[in-house]
Amino acid sequence: MNKRERFAPPVVGGSSLLVIFAVLCLTVFALLSLSTVQADGRLADASVEAVTAYYRADCQAEAVLACLRSGQMPQGVTADGDGYTYTCPISDTQALEVRVRLEGDDWTVLRWQAVSTAQWEAEESLDLWSGDLAN
Repeated sequence: MNKRERFAPPVVGGSSLLVIFAVLCLTVFALLSLSTVQADGRLADASVEAVTAYYRADCQAEAVLACLRSGQMPQGVTADGDGYTYTCPISDTQALEVRVRLEGDDWTVLRWQAVSTAQWEAEESLDLWSGDLAN
């Protein structure tokens, strides 16, 4: 019995391509997810720093107000009539501006606001398209 054996390799071309494509897609999605998580982490850290800096300035402003209520005049407070104004720094570009008024024995907060201290510079020129397609 001389039987000829036929060897036929399994047909896996199409399914192999699908598996490779699926693995490639999952890898790309994993890398995108990782970069999104890192960006969200940086944003959360920046938010924590900003909130911490604001509340640090808020605490300092409350301490100055407590000194004013006790009759002391802290350094950095300007008085004009029955009003008092002072500023507590939040960051390099922001400050907490406070304005209070003494009416008899009562203190009224007129302003308690975070304001920008960065220097603003207007841009003098605009780079507009003239409509010429040659340029």
